[in-house]
Amino acid sequence: MKRIGILTSGGDSPGMNAAIRAAVRYAIYYDMEIYGIHRGYEGLIDGEFEKLDRRSVADIMQRGGTALRTARSERFMTPEGLERAARNLDTFKIEDLIVIGGNGSLTGAKVLSDKYGVNVMGIPGTIDNDLAYTDNCIGFDTALNTVLDAITRIRDTSSAHERTTVIEVMGRKCGDLALYAGLTGGAEYVLVPEFEGDINELCQKIIESANVGKLHSIIIRAEGYSVSSVDLVEQLKERTGRDVKLVVLSYLQRGGSPTFRDRMFATECGVKAIELIRDGARNRAIGELEGEVRDFDLGEALSVEREFRQDLFRGVDILSK
Repeated sequence: MKRIGILTSGGDSPGMNAAIRAAVRYAIYYDMEIYGIHRGYEGLIDGEFEKLDRRSVADIMQRGGTALRTARSERFMTPEGLERAARNLDTFKIEDLIVIGGNGSLTGAKVLSDKYGVNVMGIPGTIDNDLAYTDNCIGFDTALNTVLDAITRIRDTSSAHERTTVIEVMGRKCGDLALYAGLTGGAEYVLVPEFEGDINELCQKIIESANVGKLHSIIIRAEGYSVSSVDLVEQLKERTGRDVKLVVLSYLQRGGSPTFRDRMFATECGVKAIELIRDGARNRAIGELEGEVRDFDLGEALSVEREFRQDLFRGVDILSK
């Protein structure tokens, strides 16, 4: 009987549980054994394996986080940690491994495959949306809706006090969360790692908006932007003379019940991973392209370079005037 391992790695994202649930129940349907590996690559190294059944994944789809728990593992990137992880898979006779995570997690999975021949199915689970081969990542839609809800609430008090508010969002080196939230949340300006914003232009926009009677300004800053949030706030205060506040949404963006879109995409990814394993496919990255869930060569998928949506970035400025 074929044995499969499944783990979640790196930052948690809403929808991971839906992917786990789908993979487990489809594996059992196809007469496969599936083992959950707790705490990501750390658990893989330490042998934290648990055989899963249908009941193991009951009542988890609507929950944020991950039932398998997760961690970032520096040990996995060492030769000793990598060897120990591969040895544990061999001990449990697991030849196929499903990894749900972001760019770093899937890159680690490829290293494991290249060196020890483990067959890997990569599922994109990250609110950062930083995997270029797929149009969307599991958790991005939920996180985006969380940010939009925060913008709506913050705008109310910003208008009441006639102030400028800088909202810091996650994303690491990818500015998608900031860009899409800024565009659909009506922000005046968005600062992202992919583009060196003009502080003078930003200050001018804030002053001009106030001069024509606008009560507030919302600035979205991606955490990977070159100027820190604290420094940005101080610069804006000094240059505009306005009351400027900082709101850091932080881990609020990772939690909460996943949206329909994330549940559906995650479920399709989990099913696709099992069907690929059943059909003998090797080392695939699963993702969404033009609204369809597809699979790609893992190495080729990870080598795709992200293209920043300059048209949407320009749209933020045009729509906010």
